Amino acid sequence: MTVLLTTVGIVLFVLGVLISVALHEMGHMLPAKAFGMKVTQFFVGFGRTVWSTRRGETEYGIKAIPAGGFVRIIGMLPPGKGQDPTKVRKANTGPIQSLVENARSAEYETISPEDDGRLFYQKVWWKKLIVMASGPLVNVVIAFVLFGGLYMLYGTPVAQTTVSTVTDCVIPANQASADRKCTDTDKVSPAKVAGFQVGDKIVSFNGTQISSWDQLTPLIRANTDKPATIVVERNGARKTLQTNTIVNQVQESATSDKLVSVGFLGISPTEKVERQSFGFVVDQMGKLTVSTVQALGKFPEKLVGVAKSIVGGQRDQDSPMSVVGASRVAGEVASSDLGVGQKIATGILLLASLNLFLALFNFIPLLPLDGGHMIGAIWEGIRRGFAKLFRRPDPGYVDVAKLLPIAYVAASAIVVMGVLLVIADIVNPIKLFNG
Repeated sequence: MTVLLTTVGIVLFVLGVLISVALHEMGHMLPAKAFGMKVTQFFVGFGRTVWSTRRGETEYGIKAIPAGGFVRIIGMLPPGKGQDPTKVRKANTGPIQSLVENARSAEYETISPEDDGRLFYQKVWWKKLIVMASGPLVNVVIAFVLFGGLYMLYGTPVAQTTVSTVTDCVIPANQASADRKCTDTDKVSPAKVAGFQVGDKIVSFNGTQISSWDQLTPLIRANTDKPATIVVERNGARKTLQTNTIVNQVQESATSDKLVSVGFLGISPTEKVERQSFGFVVDQMGKLTVSTVQALGKFPEKLVGVAKSIVGGQRDQDSPMSVVGASRVAGEVASSDLGVGQKIATGILLLASLNLFLALFNFIPLLPLDGGHMIGAIWEGIRRGFAKLFRRPDPGYVDVAKLLPIAYVAASAIVVMGVLLVIADIVNPIKLFNG
């Protein structure tokens, strides 16, 4: 049964990823067709063609390797100056497929006279911008819909003021791990000294009435090593507990590895799933966007740790992972002891986070990513705008193909990083649960 549930979890997640990829590419294709651009291929996956069918001038199909996808829009890379204008360099919206195509000797494709005016590079800059931005924007919409559905219809765990666990000792942040046990040299936690019990409901902290766990946490942290008087409700009666909080080091935030010294008590809350408002969804999307951008900035640094984990090093729980790793996690969740609702919610959360990451990753202003073509379109608009303003000759389209040497390096790096993550996810995968 465990194997079956794991397989179902993996298959459903991979299916969700492929649907997300297909919608991303559709985000490129539909406006391209609406603007009269010539779209010859729409594929999910890359490698050998498994199945395809032609509708009009466009071939739709599935490739053998279910990772990524692409849309071929003719003329994404224009002919260079002095070159035959009836031939344009092959290119499409998929970074992996672009790398494969550009590595081939047959780098050019001939265009027909009737296609004049339908080529990507011939279109006005804002149309090109919309076509390239629509793909990652679709992923943003998918993420928003998934997060919104999850938070507003199902809910999210919210920390309550009732105590769930009482820590026996104070473990330094640099030693904290799932299997770290208390030792004789560790200090007894202030909560243990005070006599906290599981089920105690926090009523007040040093005279301040407590209505939520989010209100209590900063009070404890700000108390450092000072005396603390906590009133709790236990078995229907109120009881006053006294202790001294102790200074301990914790992460500054979930997205920061910086350690800060704060007051520590040694209790954790129970959680209750509560439905949230639309405003909460917007706020969470904003926070997740910021944290994802920060994670992208630290990606190279994190990748070093991933590489070390392949040869026996410890794999950090917050290290990046490939679609293979994410699929394995989805399978682990499906076969876990969590309730059905929690399993579905976790799978949706995983898929939504992946879509947000893919969107922001594709916005990076480097070829062959969508952001590289977007920057080219924006720069073209700026140049032509200034030329028109100062009554100068039209400078024409921007030849983003001049950035191809950088694109080759970037695409190669993407492939290398992807392979590295896949190997790490096989050799030393991230596990949500012990065992």
